[in-house]
Amino acid sequence: MIRVRPAEQAGTAGKPGSRFTGDAFAYLTLPATDGVTINTVTFAPAARTHWHSHERGQILQVLSGRGLIQTRGEEPLVLRQGDTVWIPPGETHWHGAAPDSSLTHTAISLGVTDWLEPVVDYPGAAQAEETSS
Repeated sequence: MIRVRPAEQAGTAGKPGSRFTGDAFAYLTLPATDGVTINTVTFAPAARTHWHSHERGQILQVLSGRGLIQTRGEEPLVLRQGDTVWIPPGETHWHGAAPDSSLTHTAISLGVTDWLEPVVDYPGAAQAEETSS
């Protein structure tokens, strides 16, 4: 059993090799343990991850704000407080804040993260905003 107290987490800046565009503040909740890493990340408006995938998948739990997530080749989906997302192993995706809102989520990453290129823009974000309610 491993217990991590808040005082032991203070000042931790997220897992090595993470890639973001814009201002994102990662708080390492649980360092890599048996291939599981848990981060709580706050994204400023329009901040986002680079394209990436996870060896054994990822779970996102949206704590506050509004954001976007997109699988490569698909339209982005709007994320809102209370949403939980499962990203299957090997699925290339990005996630982050909407252009006009911050976003805080807890990310549970399983296995190695393969970081790829930055997301140049928000492909299809306007459509995602218009079709969500």
